[in-house]
Amino acid sequence: MQEVPQGDVTQLLAQWGTGDRAALDAATRIVYAELRKIADGYLRREGGQHTLQPTALINEAYLRLVKGDPPRFESRTKFFAFAARLMRQVLVDHARTAKAEKRGGGVAMVPLNEALDFVPERAHEFLALNEALENLTRLSPRKAQVIELRYFGGLNTEETAQVLDVSIATISREQRMAEAWLSQAMGSPGT
Repeated sequence: MQEVPQGDVTQLLAQWGTGDRAALDAATRIVYAELRKIADGYLRREGGQHTLQPTALINEAYLRLVKGDPPRFESRTKFFAFAARLMRQVLVDHARTAKAEKRGGGVAMVPLNEALDFVPERAHEFLALNEALENLTRLSPRKAQVIELRYFGGLNTEETAQVLDVSIATISREQRMAEAWLSQAMGSPGT
């Protein structure tokens, strides 16, 4: 993850929270490389079969971010977690559209890592994963964030620990527990 002065981004996000739109634009310019990494992480597993490009995913997430009242971010970490969630929601909406167009038959059980490989023909699997992640978020928000940052954000264990401000051992433990929970919740044979 590219080092960005945390105080600069945090200060800009706070200014945006008070209505300063130019502060969001400045913060976005500073963190664009990291946002691009998150978008790449979401789309990387799709083997080039997705119609969205990382830049389009970032742009759609940005439009959703600036719509309405600005959220309040206490830190740069909260901003990146929020951005990753927005990008996942863009992909979920894209999957719902693809599923509505296709209206396929029954849902086969698949391992978690295969459900992450979103292509339009597998929209139902991506939506099942999203539902399971939403349920996990209600039970254990940090475990869901670990999965979101590791699988969707493309962050490694050390980067995830840094973003969530916990130890690497905690990330490893939470990831294993979250993967097991998600596999069981999705009724799949495992990761």
